Amino acid sequence: RKIMSAFWGLGQLMFSKTVVVVDRNVNVHDLNEVAWIVGTHMDPLRDVQMTKGPVDDLDDASELPAFGGKMGIDATRKWASEGYNRSWPARIRTTEQAARRAVEILSRASVRR
Repeated sequence: RKIMSAFWGLGQLMFSKTVVVVDRNVNVHDLNEVAWIVGTHMDPLRDVQMTKGPVDDLDDASELPAFGGKMGIDATRKWASEGYNRSWPARIRTTEQAARRAVEILSRASVRR
């Protein structure tokens, strides 16, 4: 939540409607990885923060001109100090060979359609 608030307090970043915070080992340039991390690392009740603040003047979805809702998503691994008392599962990675085989199978399946 501190990072979300910090972003919304930095110049033009105050206009960001949605901020997603991930751990440093996540490749933020790979949208598939970020989407997977968000889907597996956040609990909506605990990790989504809604707030109001300045938004872009051109944002037609806001309730008032230049002022509207914002959403922050904490998709980081949780610590015991945050109330998370379970063990965090290890990240599973497939082998290159298995990945190539999966792509091969999926490409054949899509050709049949």
